Parts: sequence; structure tokens; C-alpha cells
Amino acid sequence: MLGSRKQSVLAVLALFPFFSRNLSKEDIEIKQFISRKFGYSVKKIFYFKKALTHKSYANNKGERSNERLEFLGDAILDATIAEHLFIRFKEGDEGYLTKIKSKLVNRRTLSKIAREMEMNTMMRYSKGRSINLATIEGNAFEAIIGAIYLDGGYKAAKKSVIAHVLKKYINFNEILEEEIDFKSKLFIWSQKNKVNLRFEVVEEENKGNSWVYTVKVFVNDQEFGMGSGSSKKKAEQSAAKETIELIGG
Repeated sequence: MLGSRKQSVLAVLALFPFFSRNLSKEDIEIKQFISRKFGYSVKKIFYFKKALTHKSYANNKGERSNERLEFLGDAILDATIAEHLFIRFKEGDEGYLTKIKSKLVNRRTLSKIAREMEMNTMMRYSKGRSINLATIEGNAFEAIIGAIYLDGGYKAAKKSVIAHVLKKYINFNEILEEEIDFKSKLFIWSQKNKVNLRFEVVEEENKGNSWVYTVKVFVNDQEFGMGSGSSKKKAEQSAAKETIELIGG
């Protein structure tokens, strides 16, 4: 009888890890924060306490800071966003994808995301020192991505970044509208109007010491603008400009 009752109690405790693992109030708050902001259920709280620990706090307590996790998170964030952009912008070339990715993972954007998440309310840092809070918030954000990777694997980290961070805290139209070239403007238009956009090199002519490329733009497989240039990129810009004029953009 006692044995079965003990088993029942253990089964109930297993459903409430906050109690069964003797977590502190701080631990519980961190778990709730990660769940609410990143959509991830923490398994090992150690990684996440470390991710929120700035060196100004760690040095005073004899602990290690979040710098190693920040390094890891930076790489994971870069990979997940690169994959997402590769899939989302099927006709975007390497240069275009690189431009967009750099806007998503730069220090200003990461600090903005961390500020909107109210990361400072969870961070462990020395408040008596002169510290650039925006910078350490952005660093902590990257460290948390690293912590999710170690705690749950790449798929969990990717899901958190794509389904929660980008969805809640990134305005893609705003990011895209910062681009000023014609090709980028055309991509913005295609995204807003949900049409397929394709650039196709239709001619390459050798002029002796140089080449001339001719590119056509297809919208939903219908031919629109055409342009030429001494490089494929220049020809694409010319074709994009003519297409924008044709669609009245």
C-alpha cells in the first residue's frame, strides 16, 4: 500500500519539474521567461543561468560568464537565419541574401530584440558599474540561443528562432524597405503581392575585353522587364528598374 502511494506521489512530481528538482525562485523565473519569450521548455537550467550571466557579475562571484555561449549562439543564429532566408527568398542571389541576413543579425537588431524582450529584467550583471546595457542584452540574447542548442539540439534552436523570435520581433517588410536598389525593391513588391519573381540570363556576348549580359525578369512566368550590363548584377538591376516602371512601382 505504502509502495503504491509513493509511486503515485513520484508520478505527480514528475509532472511538475519545478518542485521535483528543487528549483530556486530565480530558476523558475528564468524558465518561465525562456518559455514565454523563446517558446522553449528548459531542461537544464544551468545553461540558461550561464547565458544570462555577464562577466561583471561572474567575476565577483567566481563564476564563468556567458561569453562562450554567446560565441556558440552567434553561429547557431547565423545558420538558422541563413537557412530561413534561403527557403523564403527562392530567387534571391547570394548578395541579396547576405544583405538581408546582415540586417537581421547585426548588433543593432539583436539589441533591439533583446530590449523588446525585456532581457535586462532577467540578466545577472553588476549594476554598480558603467555598462552599455544594450550591448550586453544583445550578447545575452545570442547566449540564450546557444543555451537552447546545448539543451535541446539544433532543431529546437531553429524552431525558437524562426517560429518565435522572427515571428514576434522582426518586421520583414521594414527590413526589406531599407534596401535602396531596384532588385530589392522588386523583391519587396513580389513579397507583398505574393507573386513569383525570376531573373534569367538570356544572352552573354563577348565584346573582346569585356562581356555584355542580358537579363529578363519574369513575374509568375510572364516576361516583364529586360536589361543589359557589363556584369550579371548590373544587368539584373537594369531589368529590375524596367520591370518596376512597367508595373507602375
